[in-house]
Amino acid sequence: MRIAVFPGQGSQSPGFLAPWLAVDGARERLAQYSEWSGIDLVAAGTEWDADRIRDTQVAQPLIVAASLLSWNALPGRERVGGVAGHSVGEFAAAAAAGILSEQAALSLVGIRGRAMADAAAAARTGMSAVIGGDEASVLSRLAELELAPANYNGGGQLVVAGAAEALQALAAEPVSGTRVIPLQVAGAFHTHYMAPAVETLRAAADEVAASDPAVTVWTNSDGTAVTSGAVFVELLVDQVASPVRWDLCMSSFADAGIDGLVELSPAGTLTGLAKRALRGVPAVAVKTPDDLDAAAALLAADV
Repeated sequence: MRIAVFPGQGSQSPGFLAPWLAVDGARERLAQYSEWSGIDLVAAGTEWDADRIRDTQVAQPLIVAASLLSWNALPGRERVGGVAGHSVGEFAAAAAAGILSEQAALSLVGIRGRAMADAAAAARTGMSAVIGGDEASVLSRLAELELAPANYNGGGQLVVAGAAEALQALAAEPVSGTRVIPLQVAGAFHTHYMAPAVETLRAAADEVAASDPAVTVWTNSDGTAVTSGAVFVELLVDQVASPVRWDLCMSSFADAGIDGLVELSPAGTLTGLAKRALRGVPAVAVKTPDDLDAAAALLAADV
């Protein structure tokens, strides 16, 4: 099985959408995505600086729009047998799987970004990546500091979240064998701090239609494949305040015997994790339109 994966927040960089505007119909598609999400995505992806596109309410629709733009440009995407997204990338995966329309995905992710930005503004919180070390020892230290695991990324990488002072204490006295890297995000995503955003998103999600997936789709909740579109949307909503289990998703990819992985734009992060956790599985990161041929070749290759 060949799969497509869609990245999460933090994968964006200034100007990364500029090469995509040369693709036929891309500018018009982005204009439509902008209307649905409430963000000027052309300006955000080509002109705005790193600080401006780091803003949660900008970053989230920008990333999903880029993923869907590159997905629509991917030759041979009908050969993709499964999809998954990391955090906000699950909205792109839901659209690619046919669970949500693109309009519903972009509308919901615009609401999600704004609601999470509002929740983040209510307390001084943040996130840090913890690299290496014994996971049990790290989790024990987090409990002492009242921090929470937010992203289990696999490959010895755990993203933690909580009060800014507690994150500073973790960095000052890291667990033996670990490195602590502060992340440039607005708040403690995927923790209880995001509870108000869950309720806002749930109200909006109740108004959209969900179809059952046309291909296998795995959830960040526990890495399992979900066959009900309605259930997947429920999990999308709950995920805002729950940990991302990308490690379990990759375990499920391995169990499914995947033999090729394509990461859509803004690509690189998930293929990097796959190289460590899914050794030997060919992967292509679609960063610009120049990468589309390599991705198409991977999808078409005989095994």
